[in-house]
Amino acid sequence: MDTLQLSSILLLSAFIVYVLSSFAFIISITGKNWNKNWSKDRKSAHQSRWGTIGFALTLVGLLSQIGYIITRWLFDHYPISNMFEFITFLSLTIVISFTVIYSMYRLPALGAFVMPLTVIIFSYAYIFPSKVQTLMPALQSHWLIIHVSTAALGEGLFAVGFVAGLMLLLRKVDTSVTSKNTKWLEFTMYILLTVITFIVSIFSFTAAGYEAKFTELNPKTDEIQQVKYVLPPFIGPATGETLQVDSFLGISKPILKAPSWMEGMNAARKLNTMIWSLVTGGILYVLLRLILRKRLSQVASSWVSDLDEEVIDEISYRAIAIGYPLFVLGALIFAMIWAEQAWGRFWGWDPKEVWALITFLFYTAYLHFRLSRGWQGTKSAWMAVLGYLVVMFTLVGVNLVLSGLHAYSGV
Repeated sequence: MDTLQLSSILLLSAFIVYVLSSFAFIISITGKNWNKNWSKDRKSAHQSRWGTIGFALTLVGLLSQIGYIITRWLFDHYPISNMFEFITFLSLTIVISFTVIYSMYRLPALGAFVMPLTVIIFSYAYIFPSKVQTLMPALQSHWLIIHVSTAALGEGLFAVGFVAGLMLLLRKVDTSVTSKNTKWLEFTMYILLTVITFIVSIFSFTAAGYEAKFTELNPKTDEIQQVKYVLPPFIGPATGETLQVDSFLGISKPILKAPSWMEGMNAARKLNTMIWSLVTGGILYVLLRLILRKRLSQVASSWVSDLDEEVIDEISYRAIAIGYPLFVLGALIFAMIWAEQAWGRFWGWDPKEVWALITFLFYTAYLHFRLSRGWQGTKSAWMAVLGYLVVMFTLVGVNLVLSGLHAYSGV
């Protein structure tokens, strides 16, 4: 067995253990409701036992993933240079952040939300090619390791802040009645389902060997190039020809063409991916509502009904307060130093640079309102949730929708 094979086994093992950890944490907070005759002490013992099992599994998965980082680094390079490597590294930083926070508060409910989020982000990585490739010259710098590692660690802490903020909203908002907060909370649940269905759809069609191929004009080179879709084409390229479309539910050709004002190579494919995600997320949301006969937020709120609001709020704030300087150092300061060395300029208004700046400004506003205006509780929680949606768009949307100098890390 060579080093690369060992690294792949260690990474897959980490993923499997994280899934098991998620189940253990979920059982810890839902299993206490299985038997209504249980005493308070017995419910507490159940929660503590399964929480301990979940945390132990998390540590095993963390060690396995660290092993993957080391072996992949020994084989070729530090694994953060493309989307597959970066997203798996981001999942690692979330787990590291969680283990630190959990060691302080011992709150199994936090694991029941953080670890499934980690599994979702981890799964997203497998959409991208995992093959080890020789680094381009711009990436052959120690500043790449410093910049990406620090920024990812900040984003990992933001993820814990987001989860704690969402838990606080589920705890404080009365989801049994219709209100503005209830509607926005339910919309947040829909967005999470959209991300899940996006990942599942890509996995399913890739595993089935689905293909749709078109020709498209590259506006930068004025050359006709081939474009491959992984998902059935609701939207086809505005220009070019259809080469091959595998039939799916009677769809053997694009239903519509991309608007002419959408510029850039793969614009139609990116729009098609977004539509698929929104539609499948909506279908899953409706099905769950019909099965549960409740708002999804109402179901989730029962999991956190016995939590201390002040503790959850403190976890959210601490995670973001610690993650903020790390993100600023990694995503802005170290990134600008590396950009000057790689491209000869500190700032170029590249889409990912712009969204990193937006993320910085948003969390700056969060800390400002928290410290100077005394925003705590619901207001602070909403900002924690919205902030991580900005982070997710920087991670997913910029690569799937926009383009720029960071395009090497895209699909």
